[in-house]
Amino acid sequence: MERLQKVIAASGYTSRRKAEDLIRQGRVEVNGEKIIEMGFKVKSGDLITIDGKPIEGENKVYYVFYKPKGCICSLSDELGRRTVIDYFGDVKERIYPIGRLDYDTTGILFLSNDGEFANLMMHPSSHLEKIYDVTINGLINKKTISQMQKGIYLEGVKTLPCRIKLVSQDEEHHSSRVMIKLVEGKNRQIKKMFESVGFTVKRLHRMQIGNVNLDGLKPGEYRRLKPHEVKELRQVALNKKT
Repeated sequence: MERLQKVIAASGYTSRRKAEDLIRQGRVEVNGEKIIEMGFKVKSGDLITIDGKPIEGENKVYYVFYKPKGCICSLSDELGRRTVIDYFGDVKERIYPIGRLDYDTTGILFLSNDGEFANLMMHPSSHLEKIYDVTINGLINKKTISQMQKGIYLEGVKTLPCRIKLVSQDEEHHSSRVMIKLVEGKNRQIKKMFESVGFTVKRLHRMQIGNVNLDGLKPGEYRRLKPHEVKELRQVALNKKT
């Protein structure tokens, strides 16, 4: 069973906040009974109407987006900054970003209106592999890379083992480029990991999540995830959880 306002929002009819307003105004009925209780829960099969008209379920959609620099992973921004949703003007469903990339970070991002899928992708125990292309200030050595791969402590919690490959080093500009594969996705984790061993991240780009990459997409472009991609992502995440 789920809260009434959440079900209305999930249908794509309106936002959760506006759904709460509709309930307060007495415009929502469940199985013919007017509901004004904000915590009211409904079950599958209940008939929900607004102003006498039943709400319709929204088709579940799944997108992969090449996030460019200079936009935030949010539905709106009080500072007026561009959001990832601004790139989806022709999509009628109420989609939202799954997880986050920093304002200056580029790369792959999923968006959907499927809450169950979103929760599965973001759940810590899902352990979906993510691959990043990282440029850092400084010349990193094999000893430090080995240390990071085994896991390091961030705010008292040890990171899970990861794989790091040194791609190149630029002695003139005193920088290193590495590829890192990990199964965690904590807030600013990669930047914090390198900061903890004395390096700052100059450029961060997420190349791949699970079985999906950005092939064929340019910054700011998106495409529908194919059904087999969604299925494989679900299977991998569920297998990792068991």
